[in-house]
Amino acid sequence: MGFDLRKIGPVAWFWIGAFAVSLVLAQYAKGWSKAMGAKWLMKVPRDLRIPMKKDVSVFMDWLVEGAHFGLFTFKDLTRGLSWLIEQPYLLVKSVLVTGWVEGLGDEAVQHLPPLTWIAVIAIVFAMGYYAKNWKLAALVGGCFAYLAIFGQWQSAMVTLASIAIAVPLGVTGGLLLGIAGYRWQWFNRLLQPILDLMQTVPIFAYLVPILFLFGFGPVSALVATVVYAMPPMVRITILALQGVSPEIREFGVMAGCTGRQMLWKVMVPSAARGLMVGVNQVIMLSLNMVIIASMIGAGGLGYDVLTSLRRLDIGGGLEAGVAIVVLAIALDRLSQAFADRAPPEHMELETRFIRRHPWMLTCVLIVLGTGIAGIFATPFQTYPSVMEITTGPFWEDLVKWINVTFFDQLEAAKTFMLVTFLVPVKRFLLGLPWPWVLVLVTIAGWQLGRFKLALLCFALTLFILVNGLWAKAMVTVYLCGVSVVIAGIIGIPIGILAAQNKQADRIVAAFIDTLQTLPSFVYLIPVVMLFRVGDFSAMIAVVLYALAPAVRYTAHGIRSIDPHLIEAGIVSGCTKRQLLWRIKLPLALPEIMLGINQTIMLALSMLVITALVGTRELGQEVYIALTKADTGRGIIAGVSVACIAIIADRLIAAGSLRAKRRLGLET
Repeated sequence: MGFDLRKIGPVAWFWIGAFAVSLVLAQYAKGWSKAMGAKWLMKVPRDLRIPMKKDVSVFMDWLVEGAHFGLFTFKDLTRGLSWLIEQPYLLVKSVLVTGWVEGLGDEAVQHLPPLTWIAVIAIVFAMGYYAKNWKLAALVGGCFAYLAIFGQWQSAMVTLASIAIAVPLGVTGGLLLGIAGYRWQWFNRLLQPILDLMQTVPIFAYLVPILFLFGFGPVSALVATVVYAMPPMVRITILALQGVSPEIREFGVMAGCTGRQMLWKVMVPSAARGLMVGVNQVIMLSLNMVIIASMIGAGGLGYDVLTSLRRLDIGGGLEAGVAIVVLAIALDRLSQAFADRAPPEHMELETRFIRRHPWMLTCVLIVLGTGIAGIFATPFQTYPSVMEITTGPFWEDLVKWINVTFFDQLEAAKTFMLVTFLVPVKRFLLGLPWPWVLVLVTIAGWQLGRFKLALLCFALTLFILVNGLWAKAMVTVYLCGVSVVIAGIIGIPIGILAAQNKQADRIVAAFIDTLQTLPSFVYLIPVVMLFRVGDFSAMIAVVLYALAPAVRYTAHGIRSIDPHLIEAGIVSGCTKRQLLWRIKLPLALPEIMLGINQTIMLALSMLVITALVGTRELGQEVYIALTKADTGRGIIAGVSVACIAIIADRLIAAGSLRAKRRLGLET
């Protein structure tokens, strides 16, 4: 039974024709434009450019140096806010790292030591048992013990101090903004595009204005971390409050609650489980930020990874990266356990304090006991360095062995991918005239979302054009597109396997969890050591970082299919292959598209980091702006990346909605 061309609709024929025309234009448009004297077709004329980056830089200079609010300048306000954030950070850092110290340098006197490594492990062990059971207590206690045994304790505690301040700030700010968005629809409409920008503007782009406003140091790193980690908390708060049962709201009304009582005593407690998911997301995103934040003074494990990358020290970089993963696992499991924890059983008031809080008293005794013992015996205070274990030489030797043994195979694979895939795609995109691309993007918006989406796509593409970043934007699209295609080719089959095989699902879940918790910088170290700098190394790192959503959403989409539909296929005599291709994948397509959407978002965020290994796209613009403290250049380049991300997000979301309606999954 052959393929029926009549089944292809007019829209599909249009895009087939547009692709054919694009192939011809990519090959010949440059020569034609020169012959016709129309070079403007390939390069945006200077007359059409608007130097927004200069205006932004001038505005930022005025904001910091010239803006006055009464008796205070804007710089006074930012420095005052910096001082307020710094005080709790210094307190937590004193508890975990430095102790209470007076003076500087050689004249410094320590009045009280920090918590001992034994005390910290005991505290997290008790938290694990209180939140769930002995297994969780052993896991989180083991994770912190790992940090001590492998010589990462000091750096890990600096990172933990930052997380201990950034997470409450992110959660509190996200909760309040989410509540405001839930209560006032106009505020929610105003909030959504801001959240879109916060989640799509590359992380590096945050650092430029924050560094300009708050100066170099841990406070700037904390502010950047909060900005990066807060949006999911806002969105989840709105969704959790909207998901509260109407019966619960009616009960609050019948009980005579005021508006404030309804919110804080009925709605928020009822949405607590959903809100804890947001807390978990803030924790994980804060940990994902630690390496980038170390560029502006955060220190800790992130700084260790960054310095290892600069030295190409694969052993030290992987050890510090694994330590971040271990810390992330411990905090992730703890936050999830507190989210799922059942309310405590009622206890009589006369129950003695010791019986009600045995773990708290145990931890206090351990803190005091080990603190006193640490004064007389250093091993109680800090883990003995002679007992530390290092795996650095092993990883370095392993990479050297792979390089020596498989050099020819690695080079052959790299050359094959560059010649047959990467370079042709890059030449194709860079060879297209910009008016043609602008028209195609606008038409895509019209077909999927009519006037509003078409106007949005046109305006965002035009923003990139008028700022003279078209060529770099095309390189960004090329690297992101290639990486997303490869991530989809790898991730979708793995997701299908995980959805249909429980044993494979457990293995895949562990693998994906590891990929998601590894900091983005960690991928660069072994990739650069094996393949050196360039587009291929960047592509491999992006694929590894962005693979997880393609796997997760595919598996989730297949698992979410109504079992009755699958049973109907079986009754109709479908084979396993027919069930997959004709029922499961079509019905799971909207979820798979959302997974690809998230893969694109992660790929774009990673591309800024791959600028460190020689890529020449918008990420490089942001990185150069950071090194030169050029706020205008960094902000405009970052917003340009956000424009690409928003266009992809809106087009895929509209396509997913259309697919759901076609399948009858949504009206």
